[in-house]
Amino acid sequence: MSQILQSYIGGRWHGSQAASALRSAVNGSTIAHTHREALDFGEAVDHARRKGLPALMAMDFQERAQRLKALAKYLMDHKDQLYAVSAHTGATKLDSWIDIEGGAGTLFAYSSIGSNELPSGNLVHEGPAFSLGKKGGFSGTHVLVPRGGLAVHINAFNFPVWGLLEKFAPSFLAGMPCIGKPASATSYLTEAAMRLIEQSGILPDGSLQLVIGGIGDLLDRLNGADVVTFTGSADTAARLRVHPNLVAHSVPFNAEADSLNCAILGPDVSPDDEEFGLFVKEVSREMTIKAGQKCTAIRRAIVPAHLLDAVVEQVAARLAKTAVGDPADERVRMGPLASHAQQIDVAQRIAMLREDAELAYSGKNEWIGEGTDQGAFCAPTLLVCRKPMVVDSVHTVEAFGPVSTVMAYEDFDQALALSARGQGSLVATLVTHDVAVAAKAIPAMAAWHGRLHILDRESAVESTGHGSPLPTLKHGGPGRAGGGEELGGLRAVKHYLQRAAVQGSPTMLSAVTAEHVRGATVNEATVHPFRSYFEDLKIGDSLLTHRRTVSEADIVAFGGISGDYFYMHFDELAAKDSPFGKRIAHGYFVLSAAAGLFVSPAPGPVLANYGLDTLRFVKPVGIGDTIQARITAKRKTDRKKVDAKGVGQGVVAWDVEVSNQHGELVASYDILTLVAKRS
Repeated sequence: MSQILQSYIGGRWHGSQAASALRSAVNGSTIAHTHREALDFGEAVDHARRKGLPALMAMDFQERAQRLKALAKYLMDHKDQLYAVSAHTGATKLDSWIDIEGGAGTLFAYSSIGSNELPSGNLVHEGPAFSLGKKGGFSGTHVLVPRGGLAVHINAFNFPVWGLLEKFAPSFLAGMPCIGKPASATSYLTEAAMRLIEQSGILPDGSLQLVIGGIGDLLDRLNGADVVTFTGSADTAARLRVHPNLVAHSVPFNAEADSLNCAILGPDVSPDDEEFGLFVKEVSREMTIKAGQKCTAIRRAIVPAHLLDAVVEQVAARLAKTAVGDPADERVRMGPLASHAQQIDVAQRIAMLREDAELAYSGKNEWIGEGTDQGAFCAPTLLVCRKPMVVDSVHTVEAFGPVSTVMAYEDFDQALALSARGQGSLVATLVTHDVAVAAKAIPAMAAWHGRLHILDRESAVESTGHGSPLPTLKHGGPGRAGGGEELGGLRAVKHYLQRAAVQGSPTMLSAVTAEHVRGATVNEATVHPFRSYFEDLKIGDSLLTHRRTVSEADIVAFGGISGDYFYMHFDELAAKDSPFGKRIAHGYFVLSAAAGLFVSPAPGPVLANYGLDTLRFVKPVGIGDTIQARITAKRKTDRKKVDAKGVGQGVVAWDVEVSNQHGELVASYDILTLVAKRS
């Protein structure tokens, strides 16, 4: 296989003249070339702003979420094409699964996040609103809106597919067109993924462009509405962060840099404990998956001094069983490094580390498969540092390959100090079965590590492992790790939105946020709101119910049905000595009674109640008190879904206020319902 890779900008493919040769990591054969033609980055930026941005803003969060889901399905249907190309990067089937299906899985995850957590429209109300005055006529809140710019994503070589998609998914959901720039060494796999994406026709024109090769003057063309993200070395991140144009226009810059991640074996663990085996397995696995080329791989294994030799012996034994070679051979469990340049770099860094650490294990330089003598292989290499508190290189030099250093600690405080000497990492693992050890360690470690993985015999059953960033959890870390954040569920989407504070009357805030704000003018119902279809229902449609007086019989009956005989409801003498001075009704009786006041019982558009949010019991309700409810349509979300009969549905959140005979609020909450559409 030999081809000239092409960039995809301005809605078309560019490049026909060969430039740099890209070699197979497995056997050294040339499999592709970057293209020689210089790109017009003015065209790329203009296309994103003129075509991509309007197309994305013509959709809302819900519609963009559906596009992500469709794209994820398309890539999964065509994944075999990507697996075939991925083999040239040296990836095993498992390595490719993490990259290819992990990337599609991230699209699925952000589709779900958008569908379940974001509204219809393109404004997120980051409430609740709160009063800024004494009379209720002036309030404030926060909103999040699309930035109106583009996102430039500069990626590393180790995950050519996942690296592109995990950044693209939240930025696309936020309404930002993207320009992706993969590292050249494995850009042929990213280009293959981009061709599938373009062929699918799922994404609007201009919403995703691809740059093969250098970024030229691209960063010079950005402004304050844009965003730049980078994954790679800390040195490159430091240079990009101070790019004059990014600084001049305060362009947000997010870095996720390689870091000296660690794993600590707790002082409570002995060689006979299950946790000891888990630690050994985790260290050896992180050395060999993707040939150790993960920004989250364990570079420093920190163990009690008296267990150092035992840990080294068992890790070395596992490494010795790891077959290295061409991933096409079913026996192989670790492939080569991604490129021959990487092979040279890792060898140089191993030499630097060996100035302060001794070699404990190095696999034979013998690789399975034909032609592998020309591949970019590196044997698994385990180093030992017996006095890590008095040397620096093991805490400052990273060999980005199948390399890890085992280091000894004398007491647990020293272990925590060693973990911090990496000057900031993406992830740290603590292996312990003692809750006191974890409770002491995590608050101290959290200041220096972006994610903390506690591993023991209980969590091991389902643990995704030390090195696996998940869409729902933050990926990033302080200091050397870049000081940025990616993923983290909805947090990632918010990084690509602009937050603004808004002040005004509750009625104005309701109009702006498309969400009812208490104190705003309501539409008093002439027809019960539960009788309105989703399309007909308006934010602010409201019903003030009839009243109900709470009796002792109500409390006794509810106690009998629920089994709740708490003294505040039944013991007259004890209740008199309480802060309330009297028997009070069950809070959940108040909710039930309120439902009886506002529910319209006949079949209708309201199909189901599937939850309560923001429930608060504000004041007690006693025997003889009279309650009344107001229910108001607070928020509508059209998820573009239909039921089994093809009838459309939307989600409506209702604001419920329950008051007593003095007009005082006694309970407050939101009800979430499914509401049918007319058609």
